[in-house]
Amino acid sequence: MSADPSSKAAKKTPLHDVHQDLGANLVDFAGHLMPLRYASETAEHQAVRTGAGLFDLSHMGEIFLSGPGAANALDYALVGNLSPMAVGKARYTMICDPDGGVLDDLIVYRLADETWMVVANASNVAVVREALTERAAGFEAAVDDRSDAYALIALQGPRAQAILEGFTGAPLADLRYYAILADRVAEVDALIARTGYTGEDGFELFVDASDAVALWKALAAVDGVVPAGLSARDTLRLEAGMPLYGNELTAETTPFEAGLGRVVKLEKAVDFVGKAALAAQAQTPAGRRLVGLVARGRRAPRKGYQVVTSGGTPCGVVTSGAPSPTLGRPIAMAYLDSGVEETGLAVDVRGRQEPVDVVALPFYKRS
Repeated sequence: MSADPSSKAAKKTPLHDVHQDLGANLVDFAGHLMPLRYASETAEHQAVRTGAGLFDLSHMGEIFLSGPGAANALDYALVGNLSPMAVGKARYTMICDPDGGVLDDLIVYRLADETWMVVANASNVAVVREALTERAAGFEAAVDDRSDAYALIALQGPRAQAILEGFTGAPLADLRYYAILADRVAEVDALIARTGYTGEDGFELFVDASDAVALWKALAAVDGVVPAGLSARDTLRLEAGMPLYGNELTAETTPFEAGLGRVVKLEKAVDFVGKAALAAQAQTPAGRRLVGLVARGRRAPRKGYQVVTSGGTPCGVVTSGAPSPTLGRPIAMAYLDSGVEETGLAVDVRGRQEPVDVVALPFYKRS
């Protein structure tokens, strides 16, 4: 993440001027100028945990597949079993290379019988688009990257449903987790998805880029709705044990190593890309495993810091770490080498061995 908001290469989201007016600290993130924080990242984090936070996620990619062969193309291209999904449902999945390495983790929505929307991480939109285009070539399916046409606004927190009900007649109470519908929100057309990246209930609203400012301002005007930036989003997803591409997931990491082997549907009939490699790995213990760490002291483990044994031998690496506003202690996710005992470990924090406890993920789960 670069703190250079003047970068000429970085794109501005449709809400750029709104963020400037709010005094946001803007940074270049995945090629987009994004708000890191508006004031206090801790206050923004706590607003999502206790009330409602508003996020601009317009840097994410929206890639559409359509046609009679779209479902089969996705079954071949991705590790999940997508074709049985009902219209209006969503699924978390991944796109892997032939060796099983993760190219990106995705959410796929079925919008109609022959229309699907694949939401990719901002840094991987081109990679996903090109891989889908290549893998769909043998099917009756068209790939259309509409990322620039869409804005994505997320309303997350325990008050999200009550707040959004004031702006739409959509049956939000009937909209299940990982589902989507089309309706009007604050007088604009929107795709309303009950998905998110915070560990809280909430909604992600896909709208035409030209409607983003009006929708944001309508939601932000509600008392208690707090604009939240990337810093809060990162600590929220870390508490919820959700992986971040480039940290827990990379092209050198497989879903099984990340503890996400459940998304790989080896039983589906399609010989999907990466199936042979992933099937072999499913039969053998992973060379490393992803775990949660809670620091006993106050110094936070950070990405890239080494995990060491009681004797000081390196035995793993931290992938994400930060102070947890909810737990009041530093937390981290880390990969441990195969066979490493989960007791007596520490993290080398700038030359000092800080003791940590290994815990099950997630660190936080809403009631």
